[in-house]
This record gives sequence, structure tokens and C-alpha cells, in this order.
Amino acid sequence: MNRSHPRPELSRPAFTAVCALVVVGVAAGPAAAHAGVTASDPRALAENVTLSFTSEAESDTAGIAELRVVLPKGIAPDAVTLKDAPEEWKLTATPEGYTIGGPALATGTDAEYSITVRQLPDERSLVFKTLETYSDGKISRWIEVPTDGEKVDNPAPVLELRAAAPGAELIAPSPSPSPTVHAPATGTATASGVPSPGQSAAPPPPAASASAQAAGAEEAGSGTGATAGVVAAVLLLAAAGTFGWVRRSRGRV
Repeated sequence: MNRSHPRPELSRPAFTAVCALVVVGVAAGPAAAHAGVTASDPRALAENVTLSFTSEAESDTAGIAELRVVLPKGIAPDAVTLKDAPEEWKLTATPEGYTIGGPALATGTDAEYSITVRQLPDERSLVFKTLETYSDGKISRWIEVPTDGEKVDNPAPVLELRAAAPGAELIAPSPSPSPTVHAPATGTATASGVPSPGQSAAPPPPAASASAQAAGAEEAGSGTGATAGVVAAVLLLAAAGTFGWVRRSRGRV
């Protein structure tokens, strides 16, 4: 004798809850990608800190080819050096930060790289707005900054900092390079080519060109020839006068 067993059915509230979870899961799929940053020493005024960035791939048809980052206030572009990056990727400074990129990564591959910062500023948090460019030209903008705890669709990477270590101070920025002096200095120079203190740095007079030197030599030769001619003429006149005087003296005797 067969007995039929009623199949359990979900109540309407339970069915509604399951549907809601499925919808949330599907909606959260594309938004799962993000850009983030971590630090080897996340403290204000910390020196020579390694910052590691991750930009998760969100395209199914193209790979990440370039990242453009806007540095937060207190970190200058010249205070950043590249530490590690995908093969053949290079870092280039920009007025507001830097770009890093190279051959496009494989589709679905996250872009991971790290930089070294000379010193972190004395702030509570740092925002690194990032633009991701894919090989097909698509750009993802992770530039939104959440305020008052509210969530945003495209949050920028944010690094929270702890308080500075006791005694930590802001180091002076690197001095700008001094202009190069091309004119040689007079006097005895040191091994580096720079005159020792107290010596004149005025450049020597320019050397005469070959044509000017030749003209000067020709003029000098002409002057010497003219002087010799005058002397010879004077001697001849003196000799003629003496000869005439001798003849007149003999005629009187």
C-alpha cells in the first residue's frame, strides 16, 4: 500500500527572504571589484614606507593597462619611487601624482604593485584616487570619498594612519638642484673643477679665432717691415750726407 508523503513547502516569508538574498548576491557581483592600499608602517610621519596597491580586474574582455593615481596632500611626486610592479610596467611622475602601466595584463588579472614613499604626512588618513584604464579604452574611476560613514559606488583607496611615533618629525624636502655653471673659473681649480674660496670665478677672455690670429700676425709683420724700411732709409741718408761732407772737405784742401 503506497502512501503519499506531502513535500515540504516554503512559507511565503521564507521564500521572500531567499529571493532577496539571491538578488543581493547577483547585484553585488559587479561591485565586488575595488582598489585598495596597505602600508608597511601606517603611521603619520613614518619614513621610507612601502605602499602596496591592488586594483581588481572587473572586465571580462580586456586587461588593465594603466593606473593613474592622484597623491594626497603631503606626498610630492618626487618623493615616490617604484618598488615592484608587473613585468615591463613603469612609473612616471605627473603634476598631481603618477601613472604606472605597460603591456596590458591578462583579462581577469588584478593589477598589483608597490611604491616607496620618503615620508608619510602628518594626517589621520590618506586618499589615493585611482583611474584604471583597460586595453579596450574603458576607464574605471575609483575616486569617490565616503563621508559620515555612508557607502559609495566607486570608493577611492584610503589608508588609515596611526598617530606618529614619539619624537617623529617632518623631514625637510629634497633641495632643488642648483644650476650648472658652464664658464670656467680663473685661478687654480680644485679637483672638482670649482675654484677654491677667495678665487675669482670670472670667465677668461675669449680666445681669438684662427682668422683673427692670422690677421694679427700679418699686421705685426707689416709693422715690422715698415720699421725696418725707415731705419734703412735713415742710414742711407746719413751715409750719403757723410760721403758728401768728406768730398767737400777734400776739395778745400
